[in-house]
Parts: sequence; structure tokens; C-alpha cells
Amino acid sequence: MDNGAMFLRYTQRKKDGKLHRYWSIVENRRGEGRRVVQRPVLYLGEINDSQKAAWCRSIEVFESGTGQWRQVALFPEDRRAPELTHEVIHIRLDQLQLKRPRQWGACWLACELWQQLRLDDFWRERLRPSREGTDWLDILKTLASYRLIDPGSEWRLHREWYHRSAMGDLLGRSGDAIELQSLYRCLDKLLEHKQGLFSFLTERWQDLFQAGYEVLLYDLTSTYFECDPPGRGKRRYGYSRDKRSDCVQVVIVLVITPEGFPLAYEVMAGNTSDKTTLKMFLAKIEKQYGKANRIWVMDRGIPTEEVLREMREASTPVSYLVGTPRGRLTKLEKDFLKLPWAKVKDSVAVKLLPQEGELYILARSQGRREKERAMRRHRLKQLWERLHELQRQKLTRDELLLKLGAARAEAGNAYRLVEVRVPKADQPVSAATFTLSLRKEKLRAAMRAEGHYLLRSNLSDEDPAILWQRYIQLTEIEAAFRTLKSDLAIRPIYHQKDPRIEAHIFVAFLAYCLYVTLQQRLRALAPGLTSRAVIEKMCAIQMIDVHLPTTDGRLLILSRYTQPEPDHQLLLQRLHLTLPAQPPPRISQPDEEHANRALSL
Repeated sequence: MDNGAMFLRYTQRKKDGKLHRYWSIVENRRGEGRRVVQRPVLYLGEINDSQKAAWCRSIEVFESGTGQWRQVALFPEDRRAPELTHEVIHIRLDQLQLKRPRQWGACWLACELWQQLRLDDFWRERLRPSREGTDWLDILKTLASYRLIDPGSEWRLHREWYHRSAMGDLLGRSGDAIELQSLYRCLDKLLEHKQGLFSFLTERWQDLFQAGYEVLLYDLTSTYFECDPPGRGKRRYGYSRDKRSDCVQVVIVLVITPEGFPLAYEVMAGNTSDKTTLKMFLAKIEKQYGKANRIWVMDRGIPTEEVLREMREASTPVSYLVGTPRGRLTKLEKDFLKLPWAKVKDSVAVKLLPQEGELYILARSQGRREKERAMRRHRLKQLWERLHELQRQKLTRDELLLKLGAARAEAGNAYRLVEVRVPKADQPVSAATFTLSLRKEKLRAAMRAEGHYLLRSNLSDEDPAILWQRYIQLTEIEAAFRTLKSDLAIRPIYHQKDPRIEAHIFVAFLAYCLYVTLQQRLRALAPGLTSRAVIEKMCAIQMIDVHLPTTDGRLLILSRYTQPEPDHQLLLQRLHLTLPAQPPPRISQPDEEHANRALSL
């Protein structure tokens, strides 16, 4: 018996005085000590074996030819059937075939998350089917699920992924294909509903998780395009967080809660300066959600002094907590030296400096100090080794300058800790003209600054421990950007028109909403598991078509998802999820099935 071989097996059970046979498809697997164990893959249920009419079991099947549902009784071809009021079908068990395996579990999970957010309620009236019968809501579900499970281009979805997934089965359109143009046309229908979706989702997360919106995290990222610059539109060169300054990009501005729930986002031109975005977003959030005493948490470089002053002087309080550049710490260093450290956590201490209606918080974190010190040592060691390697090479001055430029880019801030003297234009490269030395004063200053960061806020009466904790929550928005770029593969973007670009990002945002909903469930019910780990685990549950020829030349088809493994069952139990019933069988002529498959391909 080969590992992985599948075959048909039945088990017998006596019930109500009669013998029942229950059929399954099992798989051989090699266990410990090369022992072969059998694992049930598909459960087919009971196929009648009795000649007593009172004991016969019937099932409801869908007949493709008539489009009707009817009751039939199934018997193996070697068993005689009694007189029954409904049709009897004899099946050839020895000719059973397994066809069209496709991924089902993660698709079902995506649809389940969609239902938990009640997104059908929002989209049903906004995406009505076309006159030609195109169901735009089903296409949007497919786009969002694809982005969540196995993201790629719309072309790949149309050409490969949809046929390898069970989305058609779950949406009740098994055998149908999705036209590529329908995917693009669906994208064109989405953006006008963006603001309405933001408001709808905030209410749903409040209902599901009692989410609060008093503290908002604000940040920006960029995503690039692998194409020629267009000369107009939002694709522009700018500061690239992806280290792809050679590519045009767009900037994405995102506002989320500390739990990771996105409140709003906006797509801006790729050359947008961080400092120009906040004022617009303050007005946007106030217009959509009303005036409230919110606390905005941001990193340094985003707010300007003018915007911070407007936030302080607004009629309705607009509170902020923002990181501050190290240059300001240098200016305030003498004032901070006079102040005592106050411990707010086991490894965190702070100093508080009130100044002109604001509170400056100097925080010192032992964990952050160790991390920054390790990073600085690693980069400085690599740079020092590289520079000594260049000293041993025979280079011209121009070659040396090029290699030094590359070493500087690689070393980052560590390069300023080394003093490099290079030959003058008329000098050769030698040990005398190309020298290295450590800048000891700068190194000592860098060591003193490690693990320290300066915050400023207009919440002068707030507990400094709470302020520090809120600032640390900015890691949530960094995690959101990582999810969008890695798990949901928002980059690179191949669309050319601005509306399609924004619609692509909108679908990624929808997928992120499903992702963060699952993440919040896991935090409460299965801590330690990530959304991506659960999605990948659920991908192992497949759907397979079981083809059973009948003695009268027809074909009985049972579409069945594979039996969950014990770890799947435990996961579903922890998340309070229940798998649906298996799809009902259908019966058709073999040539009908071949025609349907040809049309779908």
C-alpha cells in the first residue's frame, strides 16, 4: 500500500435491528515504524443495503436536466431494491472517481468573516445584479476573499485561482467562470461607497467587540508601481518606505484604533509630504464622525507646529501625543538633567517637563536600549569591516568614492560614527590618504541616547504611564501596514488609472477588515495564533467531487469537503464556528457534466 493512496471503505453498524453500511473514502498514511494507518478523507454516508421498504433511506438530489429536486434511494448495483414510492438509483461503486480537488476551508472562513461583519447588508442595495445577470456582490466577495487568502492579480484570479477554489460552490454558482472584464468592472463600482463603508464598519466593530474610538493612531506608508512614470495622476516619485526610490508610488494615509480596527484611509499622490496630510484628516474625521474629544497618536515628522497649535486652540479639544525628533531633545537636555526619573513600568522610567501649555515626556526603556544598541553594534561592525576591506583593495579614487557611497547607504546612521578621510582629487589612494577613525564623542552621545525617546502632548494632566503606553501602540499601525504589504500583497500595483489603483487598495482594505476581525476573535478565544496561521491551516480542508456512475448511464455527483483533522476541529471549537452541512448531491448525464466543465474553463 502506497502512502497517500485512497480507496473506498465501509463500516457496518447495527441499529434498530438492522445492519447499516456507512461508506467513506480513506487515505493510507505511513505512521511511526512504517506502520500504515487509514485516515478518513470523505464521508459519503449510508447507501441502502436492505430489501425491506420500511428500512430504506432516501436522499434529495438535484437533477440537472429538469432543474428539479426529487427524492431518490441509492443502492449498490449488486443489491436488489424493494418496491418504493420514489425512484431507485443503482450506483457502480467500483467505478467511483474523485475529481476536481479545490481549496474550500479558507474560502468558507472568509465568507464566514464576511457574514460576521454583515457586509451583505451594506452592499446588497449598492451592488445590485446587472441586467445581464452579473452578480456584483458575489464578485466583490470573491475579490476580497482572494486578497485575504492567496493574493495576486485579477488576471490570476480569473485564469487560475477561482477554478482551484470552492468560492463558486460557496456562492451557489458552481461551474460558472468569472470573466476578467467583470472583475475590472466591479472595481469601478466601489469607490463611491467608501465613506459609507467606514461608518458601517465602525458600528459593526462597536457591536461585535465594543470597540472605542477615543484614541486614534495615525501614520502613512507608500506602495510602489513597476511601470514607467505616467507624468500625471497620483503615481509620483517620492520618499519610499519600501526602499524603491526607482519606482513611482502612491502614499496611503491610515487611521486605526489601538486594537487595529481601521477607521479611515486615503490614497494620495506619491510625492505628498507627511506634514501636509494631518490637517485634512482632522477635518475629514470630524466631518464624518462628529466633534469629540479624541486623542491623536502620531510619530515624529507628521504634525507641523502650526497644526499642533490649531489642535491646542480648537474650540472642541483635540488632544495629541506625538514623537519628537532627537534634535529637540538636544535643545531640552539641560532642562531634563535637573529632573528626577519616575518609574512607570519595570523597565521604563520617565521625566516630565511642562513647557508653554505642553508636556514633554522623556522616556527611557531598557528593552529598547538593548535593541538599539545591538542594531548599532551590528551595523558599525559591518561598516568597519567593509572599510578595512576597501583599504586592502587597489582602487582608483573614483572607484573608492563609489564603493564608499554604497557602504554609507548600507550602514545608515552608523556611518556618522566613523570619520573617513579620502584622497584629494590629485592624490592616489594609499594608506596615508585613505584613513579611518572612530568619532568617539559621537559614539558616546549615541550610546547615551539609546533607549530614550521624547514625546510631547497637550494632555498635561494625563498619567505618564498611560501616555507612554498609548505611544507604544503605534506598533499596531506598523503591523497593519506590514499585513497590507505582506499577507495581503497590496504591492506592487499593476493598474494604470487612478480610479482602478484606488479600487485595488479599497479591496485590500476590505480584506484587511476581514483579517483584523479574525485577529480580534483570536485574541479573545485563541491567543497565540495569528490570522495568517489560521487561514493557512484552513486551506488544508479541500472540496472534491465524487463521481458515481449509475447503472442506467447517468452520473451521481457528490461534492464533499474533506473531513477536518483534529487540530481543525479544536480550532473551530475555540472560535465557536460550526462547519455547514455537506452540499446536496446532483445527478446528470455524463455529457452534460463534460459540457459544463468545458464552459467553465
